[in-house]
Amino acid sequence: MFNALICGRVKTRAQSTARPSRWKAALIGLAVCTPSLMVGVQAWAEAPSVVRAAPFTSDRLSVEVLGQGPDLILIPGFASSREVWRATAERLKATHRVHLVQLAGFAGEPWTHGDGPFVDPVVAELDRYIRLQSLSAPAVVGHSMGALIGLKLAQAHPGDVGRLMSVDSLPFFSALYGPQATAETARPFADQAARAILTTDEGAFRAGQGGTAQGLSRDPATREAMVDWSMTSDRRAMAAAMREVMTTDARPQLSVMTTPVTALYAADADGGAPSAMADALWSREYAALPNVRLIRVDDSRHFIMADQPERFAQLLDAFLAD
Repeated sequence: MFNALICGRVKTRAQSTARPSRWKAALIGLAVCTPSLMVGVQAWAEAPSVVRAAPFTSDRLSVEVLGQGPDLILIPGFASSREVWRATAERLKATHRVHLVQLAGFAGEPWTHGDGPFVDPVVAELDRYIRLQSLSAPAVVGHSMGALIGLKLAQAHPGDVGRLMSVDSLPFFSALYGPQATAETARPFADQAARAILTTDEGAFRAGQGGTAQGLSRDPATREAMVDWSMTSDRRAMAAAMREVMTTDARPQLSVMTTPVTALYAADADGGAPSAMADALWSREYAALPNVRLIRVDDSRHFIMADQPERFAQLLDAFLAD
């Protein structure tokens, strides 16, 4: 749902001199994720003896808690609802305590921060949540922008994250434009993309979301949900998140990270990323991260958990068992 960028309304010199392929444009369509106002942790238990967690309220995110067991935090991506993780949470709640994050401003959640900062305040609130709930090095799984948030959390607060799974996300989003891209060269394009989100009329915006969804998932139900989530997101939140994600480069801190990271990435010969190109891109962008485990998921677009649910479940189970 990096939609407006895909709407065709944003033209950049980077695109004109090295126009991203269709799969890159699709990724630029949603390749990220954010917070949700107020709401406390709905920590309920299936057994009457379970002790309830301390209350948590935030104007940046909310958390729904399911099940019992080792802690697992699931973070959705740009303009996405926590419902993107619903099937995963329902499957794992018998063996894990699953923390379903919802970012403010996305998928109908309130947003009160105008064009203010997005990513770092979410990272700070996730750190506060983990400490308040006394979570001990939980596993964290993030999709797209949610994975970038998870990566930044592990970099800023290494003790907060026991292990991280990044689902189709790069440590620097604008690397999709090529190895020469930097945060500074991406800034004017990020500003253009944010303006397009804010100024596109509703009809064109919906059409753009629908077109973008085609490139981001093979699953019709997921495409429909993506459009609904985007249309009920606060565009100010989307614009702020878009601007930050396009200019946030987490690569300089990769070499000093000690958190184990598994990075899943998609490849799809029919409308997605060609496997050779995906291999080269993910290998290049994660090269500085010690002991990263890169796993390509074929026949999938950006929403791996929806396009290849069985394969994703297997990989997630293995990740949690390590």
